[in-house]
Amino acid sequence: MKIAFNQATTMKYSTLQQDLEVCEKYGYDLIEIRLDKLKAYLENHTVEELKQFFERNRIKPYAFNALEYINHRDEPGYRQIKDDLKFLCEVGKVINCKTIIVVPTFDIGDYTKSQIKEETVKVLHELADIAQAYDTRLALEFVGYPNCSVNTFGQAYDIVEAVNRNDVGVVLDCFHFHAMNSKIEDLQRAEPSKIFVFHIDDCEDLPVGALRDHHRVMPGEGAVNLDLLLRTLKDIGYSEMVSVELFRPEYWEWDIEKTIRVAKESTEKAIKAYF
Repeated sequence: MKIAFNQATTMKYSTLQQDLEVCEKYGYDLIEIRLDKLKAYLENHTVEELKQFFERNRIKPYAFNALEYINHRDEPGYRQIKDDLKFLCEVGKVINCKTIIVVPTFDIGDYTKSQIKEETVKVLHELADIAQAYDTRLALEFVGYPNCSVNTFGQAYDIVEAVNRNDVGVVLDCFHFHAMNSKIEDLQRAEPSKIFVFHIDDCEDLPVGALRDHHRVMPGEGAVNLDLLLRTLKDIGYSEMVSVELFRPEYWEWDIEKTIRVAKESTEKAIKAYF
């Protein structure tokens, strides 16, 4: 299983260039590039320079993270989503990054689950039609907060099944899976080919619905049953990649090199019994 670094782990002070150089030093296979970090990088660099970095080094781009709040948007907001999608597809075409994570919207009001499903399926089709021209796929990431319109693995997987396209899949995030008590049975029945991205993380032991990103901790240091998730992934035949994603402000204050090194060591220790 290849190990990736998600830039949220060093989000406050680091840059794309710094993350790339340090991740290369510590032997990461892949990186998930944040949209905001990419735009900041391109203020002083070119896409061609980014391409050359990946050509010269071991680490490779795996996914862009993320197009946020894709469903139940007003017209200007949805237009911005499409513009950012095209931008990422164009960059991805040059650097060979062919997966884009998309995130559902929060606080949408009193829509039913069936209405949310219908809207999200429609939007995913529309966005996937754009991405298809670039041979790029979309990964829907549910968020384990009560106010997110798609907040469990089962709900997200059901939407992806309804879309029924090879270029639309899901993100499995351990923190989000735990945070809203997603059902392990839903993961056990999942097709591994539909899991496009696997985020590993852990968290403090808070009640269902109370967890937020800042409660994340290094893999193996919290309350998430990582053994169950990793064993289930192995059982269903998933082994493509694992990306460490930690939004914890404490880690943002660490030296960047320490954060990246410890994140990789923790990830390797967590997965070694299974992959």
